[in-house]
Amino acid sequence: MDLPPIASEIDEARHDLVLRARQLIKDGLGIGSAGNLSVRIGDVVAITPSAVKYDDLLAQDVSLVSLDGAPLRPDSNPSSETPMHLAVYRSSPARAVVHTHSPAVIALSTVFDELPAIHYAIAALGGPVRVAQYTRFGGEALAQVAVQALEGRSAAILQNHGAITYGNSLTDAYERAQLLEWLAELYARAAALGNPRLLSRSDLADVTAEVRRRHYSSLTPVTES
Repeated sequence: MDLPPIASEIDEARHDLVLRARQLIKDGLGIGSAGNLSVRIGDVVAITPSAVKYDDLLAQDVSLVSLDGAPLRPDSNPSSETPMHLAVYRSSPARAVVHTHSPAVIALSTVFDELPAIHYAIAALGGPVRVAQYTRFGGEALAQVAVQALEGRSAAILQNHGAITYGNSLTDAYERAQLLEWLAELYARAAALGNPRLLSRSDLADVTAEVRRRHYSSLTPVTES
């Protein structure tokens, strides 16, 4: 069982979430208050609030909820996607979750059922990334399809909506969101030129083995603990 969270850890997580939320906008992975980010500290989840533009976001605005969704501050207004974040924490070894509205990923989701292995870096996400069937934002139904699409992966695409990634830290989860957007853009460019040559499951297994041999942690997939 996790030890009780320390106040300083929570404060640090809230500060980090503000910085990453602002970076999300600068990096073009969302606009305004679109998307959301969270960090798990013990049995507490710090998550960005609903309907606050990230350029205006302050650390004290970041909401705190329990793993069952109960607010830990009476004046908080956690993200509408809190159920999806909590479902990921309950079903995976995630310590941080990032949900984006990144444009290349959304465009791909309207056409394809999967982002295939266009580049070996996709091994860091567990392999080809599934597109979860469209489900309205903000509810348990979306949480369920997201978790299903994430099985064996650290990233999933939400049809006509965006993406969700997780990692061992907020940095890991965010870098996977960036990687996913890059891969989606790369695939779109390749598909515009013709029929892309893709990597096989065997190719990706070979990449994963070599990454682990060389201790390239940035490309190592999240695994169950």
